[in-house]
Amino acid sequence: MIAIILPGSTNFHAVGYNERKVAKGTARLLEMKNFGALGTFGKPTPDELVSYLMEYTSRNDRIQKAQFHVSFSCKGHEMSETEVLEFAHRYLKEMGYMEEGQPLLAYSHYDTDNTHVHIVTSRIAPDGRKIEHDNERRRSQEVIDCILGNDRKQKTQESVDAAKEYTFSSFAQFKSVMLSMGYETYQKDDTVFIKHGGKVQQKIPFAEITALYKPGNRDRNRCRQLRSILKKYRDVSANKEELQKELKTKFGIDIVFFGRKDSHYGYMIVDHHNKTVINGARILAIDQLLDFATPEQRFNRIEDFIDKLFSLNPKITQAEIHEKLRKQHSYIKKGVIYFHGETRPLKPYMAEAIDRNNRIAWVEMFQPKNEQERDLLCKFYKVDNPEMVTLQPEKNQSYTNAVNHLHEIFNDESITYVRGKLKEEGFIIRQEEDATYAINFHKHILVNLTEEGFDLNRLKPQPQSKQPHQQKATNNPPTHLVKLRDSKDGSRSEKREWEVGQKNGYDEVDDGRSLKR
Repeated sequence: MIAIILPGSTNFHAVGYNERKVAKGTARLLEMKNFGALGTFGKPTPDELVSYLMEYTSRNDRIQKAQFHVSFSCKGHEMSETEVLEFAHRYLKEMGYMEEGQPLLAYSHYDTDNTHVHIVTSRIAPDGRKIEHDNERRRSQEVIDCILGNDRKQKTQESVDAAKEYTFSSFAQFKSVMLSMGYETYQKDDTVFIKHGGKVQQKIPFAEITALYKPGNRDRNRCRQLRSILKKYRDVSANKEELQKELKTKFGIDIVFFGRKDSHYGYMIVDHHNKTVINGARILAIDQLLDFATPEQRFNRIEDFIDKLFSLNPKITQAEIHEKLRKQHSYIKKGVIYFHGETRPLKPYMAEAIDRNNRIAWVEMFQPKNEQERDLLCKFYKVDNPEMVTLQPEKNQSYTNAVNHLHEIFNDESITYVRGKLKEEGFIIRQEEDATYAINFHKHILVNLTEEGFDLNRLKPQPQSKQPHQQKATNNPPTHLVKLRDSKDGSRSEKREWEVGQKNGYDEVDDGRSLKR
């Protein structure tokens, strides 16, 4: 159970805070005690509640911030609303806030993962005196321990014993372990003091701690792993508190900072999983660890990074950029930057350049050896900058194998319709000026059939030879021959482009929609 005493107020603003949650449906008024006639004939308004508390408090005009506002929260829902409210009553009685006539408002909140109750009352007792508040926070913890039956000294001893199991090489590292467990630890003369709940719970001889010193952690692989984890979660955290929470929740790692609240000079990493303590400077410099940025700044950094990549390689593709951006936990898709669930459109000139480079890369996968092949492929992939395509006069082995395979098809007399066979093999035929090409978009092969010396007549349907055992001819065409489509505008040999539309999706090849890398 946790009880937190919240700031006081001259105008009881805690009433408005809780009532606003009630209006939103995230809280409800559990209890209203000692408010006179209010609530007798209906629910009082927030202003009426505040007015009553102000009138009640006026009996002691020396108290300026008379509001007493405290919240109670248990772990998850291990206690019900009724049980938490009963605990609150016992707590308030021990703290002096449950005398007869003391006004009290109790609200239950539902916007957290815990059973959560807020109490609002006055620091003025019914007889007009101020309720005792000296050492209030320390007394609050003692009251909680008393109600729950906690033995804080015994718990402290157990925590110290657990800390001694860790590997640490200095008092600062031992202190870090204790701090990660919620204890304030300091040394004075030859004694170490362990403080919790505002009170010293245990004293230990300093020599007893120094006797436990061991050499620091030297596991380089673990250090590299921790460096990667720190950088990754730093880049998705808004501040050090969020970073600390993420590391503790996901990896059992505590980051303990040294120095003033807003001016840290160093930190320790308490690795609870491996029970070791590592000086943070060995993993990541503190200025790098605390280099947090807003989402806008992060996106600006990513764009600047992409811009630098373009300056180094004007033809860089999306896949190559992805490889570089992986370390920054971001990627781009269809002109949009994605970074840990957030998005922002890429600058238009960058998006256009990436699209252009992707198309150029697709063309270069065919390894065009001259301008004619390059220009033909650029038409298919809608590349407006053919001069950016790199020519490769030397063909690779896959091209040679493809040419040899095509020769086997052309030389096979049993194949009466070579064009149909090529189509089965994934090739389309394209006539371009004085050359005929076979193109396979899936294997990225472009063969100039004219230049390679293929018998182009074989692309036309061949008459089927009559077999000796056949007794008579038939007027029906062979069933295995492909029926030619009549374009009604000329001979099929003059209109070869129709083949691009044959069932394989090549009808869209000219506008680039069906071309996949």
